[in-house]
Amino acid sequence: MLKMFLFCLIIINTSSTYAENLGIETGLKIPRFVSLKSNNSNLRVGPSLNYPVKLKYIVANMPVEIIDEYKDWRKINDYEENEGWIHKSLIKSKRFAIVNTPYQEGLQVFNKPKGNNIGKIEKKNVLEIKKCLMNWCKIKYGKNTGWVNKLNLWGVYEKEIINIPFYQPIINLIWKINVNFLI
Repeated sequence: MLKMFLFCLIIINTSSTYAENLGIETGLKIPRFVSLKSNNSNLRVGPSLNYPVKLKYIVANMPVEIIDEYKDWRKINDYEENEGWIHKSLIKSKRFAIVNTPYQEGLQVFNKPKGNNIGKIEKKNVLEIKKCLMNWCKIKYGKNTGWVNKLNLWGVYEKEIINIPFYQPIINLIWKINVNFLI
């Protein structure tokens, strides 16, 4: 009887801990990164049109972090630590990030993780995230693509893996032996 009680207690405790990390309205993970659909989005003090506008975002694709949900509203943080509420119709799940390097010279872009430097992107530029390995993200900026160190991006979690195909270990092996004609 005691074993059954302990088993039920563990199951209840585990499921309630897991449920705390999911949004009440969507059932999706909280916190999570999304991006703004529009270049005209209002951040409000509370979850309703009746609340005053705290600030206006004028850049589409800006990454924001959802930290709470209430009906059709999402409480968000941005990379400058502004916090407020935004309507769910103004966000999308497509991933973007902001260059947030501590260095003045910009973010180095490589042809592959730990590969050759192919360019730089300045601070506060918004980049599309194509995929992320453990420490690197493949990004798109305009018509250009490349790999950047994940530590220099705001909009991706440190250990987050994004859009990695099942054959990625083969690609990693090719990168390691540097067979450039197969890439």
